[in-house]
Amino acid sequence: MTAAPRFPFSAVVGHDDLRLALLLNAVHPRIGGVLVRGEKGTAKSTVVRALASLLPPLDVIADCRFGCAPTSPDPQCPDGPHDSTAAQRPAQLVELPVGATEDRLIGSLDLERALTEGVRAFQPGLLAAAHRGVLYVDEVNLLHDHLVDLLLDAAAMGRAHVEREGVSVSHAASFLLVGTMNPEEGELRPQLLDRFGLTVHVAASREVATRTEVVRRRLSFEADPAGFAAKWAEADAELAESIRIARDRVSRVELPDAELRRISALCASFDVDGMRADLVLARTAIAHAAWRGADVVAAEDVEAAARLALPHRRRRDPFDEPGMAEDQLEQALAEAAEHAEDGPEPPDGPDGGGQAPEEPAEPSGGGDAEERSDDGRAPADKAPAAPTPAFRARLLEVPGLGDGAPGRRSRSRSRSGRTTRPSTVEGHGIHVAATLAAAAPHQVARGRSGPGLVLRSDDLRRGIREGREGNLVLFAVDASGSMAARERMSAVSGAVLSLLRDAYQRRDKVGVVTFRGDSAELALPPTSSVDIAAARMRGLRTGGRTPLADGLLQVQRVVQREQTRDPQRRALVVLLTDGKATVAVDSGLSGRDRAQRAVADALRAAGLVAGTGAASIVVDCENGMVRLGLPAKLAAALGGPCLRLEELSAENVAGVVRAVRDERPQAA
Repeated sequence: MTAAPRFPFSAVVGHDDLRLALLLNAVHPRIGGVLVRGEKGTAKSTVVRALASLLPPLDVIADCRFGCAPTSPDPQCPDGPHDSTAAQRPAQLVELPVGATEDRLIGSLDLERALTEGVRAFQPGLLAAAHRGVLYVDEVNLLHDHLVDLLLDAAAMGRAHVEREGVSVSHAASFLLVGTMNPEEGELRPQLLDRFGLTVHVAASREVATRTEVVRRRLSFEADPAGFAAKWAEADAELAESIRIARDRVSRVELPDAELRRISALCASFDVDGMRADLVLARTAIAHAAWRGADVVAAEDVEAAARLALPHRRRRDPFDEPGMAEDQLEQALAEAAEHAEDGPEPPDGPDGGGQAPEEPAEPSGGGDAEERSDDGRAPADKAPAAPTPAFRARLLEVPGLGDGAPGRRSRSRSRSGRTTRPSTVEGHGIHVAATLAAAAPHQVARGRSGPGLVLRSDDLRRGIREGREGNLVLFAVDASGSMAARERMSAVSGAVLSLLRDAYQRRDKVGVVTFRGDSAELALPPTSSVDIAAARMRGLRTGGRTPLADGLLQVQRVVQREQTRDPQRRALVVLLTDGKATVAVDSGLSGRDRAQRAVADALRAAGLVAGTGAASIVVDCENGMVRLGLPAKLAAALGGPCLRLEELSAENVAGVVRAVRDERPQAA
């Protein structure tokens, strides 16, 4: 069956940086792959899929499932030792779906042969299929964390290791890794960004002529895919030949010491962690020189490599913006040029590391000590308070066992977690040991005479697996005047940012509801882009009265709406307030009656939130000598615990545990 024609690589309009990054990786696969970031509808996937047709064909051993080369087969190949003839096949582009299982990625025990022939055989996964080709992950930022870890380990080592279900296998897995993602759906963790060699940001052109040509070519391709591909076949063939020639040239390209110093100075200037950036930059510069037909790396090669290899390595914190400004790169290149011109410095000489001078620390935002009244007047908004330093948040989880999307927060039934027990009625995958144990006592009665087992349907056992899920973490933040007093909002903002960082690491969706003045606002609808939530919190203004009941009713509406959209994702409501409600449903009341009614309305609204089934945690933000204890009453109505702000820190909790342990009487 003939595969449908792909959109030709040469026919792609624009996206020069993306095309260059893919071609350089095709020339020098050890660069480490490409991460393509961009908004939806920018032809990211189209360009990546078109690359496969440009890669040179592979010489392989005919009956090897792992793509071993005839001249240098993998000595540990599970299909070895090889004695069959050589063959040739096209380089493959293997796509890893977001919902793939661990078995599908790395391979597993061949259950059919194990149960019918009684032999222990290995069934290869997608890593084996992608060896010496391209492994493409669309929406890589949505890929489950355990799969990302396996994938990047294999990409870094060039080998896949499988230790499971009695199978111990290691095979070569060298491939060009390409991932695409839409930043609106959440960013990759910084430590995973660093594992991609190059990163490119793509966006739709704003030029009318360019957009017109894109649409014209796409419509032409859809009308006659074969004819359109034939029209561009010659141009693609020329590109493929250029890749082959550049691959042959790579090993002969010289990297002078001056350019190596330029590379090191650039990496030092951007203060990147580790040495991976230096190696990637060097390999990319070599590939660029080979691509343009040169035998020696020049300054233009290093500059082109820096634009592709450095921007994403500046992102250290989950809420840092990826990328870099053009003037930053120009300044770093100018400083690096001085190091390239100078000779190597003596070991005890001056540092001169090209490191940018430290910026003076900004004064902390605690100067505005004005307190806003909460007596019904409408005071002016207060500027956003500078948050206190972030801390490592304690684990806040939803009780019980869920079935939501894989993550790192609450316990859940999972396809990828650890197997806890076998079951005859539910589970994921076959529990091999339990199935064999169930069938073994009946083999004589069933007349078994060969090596295979005689199985019946009632022998099958499935594995009950338990892992972790991501939740919807909905922050309800009291931004009223009473919260703004005595710099309390700085501590609250710092706590929320710390919890948001924790939500980022645990793969949660987050939403933010704020309430102040006369009403509540959904400041951020639930999203996987946690960095947007952090930006909204940094810009949060405070002041006015406390419509606590309205805030809780807004929370109830958001939770109910999200339960309809995604019934499997459980919600965790984190309410940060001092509990001093001042806005009642009956606006005709005044004074003491209004305050009492406002509190009663808030408690009733809390009961409605509890009725949604969402788990809740109240963070008590009261301070000062007099405390009314209203947050504890809210927590009781919500059916969750009440914590102080300082109890959100994992370090503080650990310190309390150590103190309690140290105070216990020692056994004689």
